[in-house]
Amino acid sequence: MSAPELAPTASEYIVHHLGHFSTKHQGSPFDMSILNMDTIFWSVFAGILGCGILYIAARRATSGVPGRFQAAIEMLVEMVEEQSKGIIHGDRTFIAPLALTVFVWVALMNSLDFLPVDLFARLFHYVGLEDVIGHHRVVPTADLNGTFGIALGVLVLILYYNVKIKGFGGFIHEIFSAPFGIWLAPFNLLLNLIEFAARTVSLAMRLFGNMFAGELIFLLIALLGATMTTFGIAGQILAGTVWAIFHILIVFLQAFIFMMLTLVYLGQAHEGH
Repeated sequence: MSAPELAPTASEYIVHHLGHFSTKHQGSPFDMSILNMDTIFWSVFAGILGCGILYIAARRATSGVPGRFQAAIEMLVEMVEEQSKGIIHGDRTFIAPLALTVFVWVALMNSLDFLPVDLFARLFHYVGLEDVIGHHRVVPTADLNGTFGIALGVLVLILYYNVKIKGFGGFIHEIFSAPFGIWLAPFNLLLNLIEFAARTVSLAMRLFGNMFAGELIFLLIALLGATMTTFGIAGQILAGTVWAIFHILIVFLQAFIFMMLTLVYLGQAHEGH
């Protein structure tokens, strides 16, 4: 059989690249026993890298004329501080650094989308791990499990600050009495539960949808080069360059939106109805 006959079709190529390196094959739409190891690895990698960048910036900070690296970090910190100051009316000792960490972490995870789509497939092939690691996805935020994990973490913080600011009794009373009064307690409870669920789902789905679409477009552009024609290779270079430049805006805009929504939700936890 010739090489072209062995090559995957366009749909097979895309499906292969959208597969995860998981603990086992997923046989049902919902299976809590499965772990996507690639998503976990790259999430932790981006988190450690982000903490390392901020740690280095803090250690190198000087009171004199800052270098470009320090100036960039200071601009980022000031931006996050201004946003948190306008939204959170209370103690921001933990929330402002949290917002900064969320922005840097999500931005770094999103930025992994700029790596070549076939980079790790070729690497695993060269080192003989192609049969061991059949699938591998690099972008954690293009995996719904990854974005839901972050969104659930934000939900835990929302509940924590609701209890911390209002007290456990005050929080329970608000859930049953707001927004229509205690006489409609069952309806208020249902409405508030839906609100908490909607916040979590929308926070996860918004980030996932944008990054998944971006990853899919990169795969489609990669297929142009697979045609091995002059038009296909030129089209891949041109389209890939244009989309990568445009994708820079999406990467950082989605990180900013995620950070702002986190601040807004935590700000609402500081206020009563």
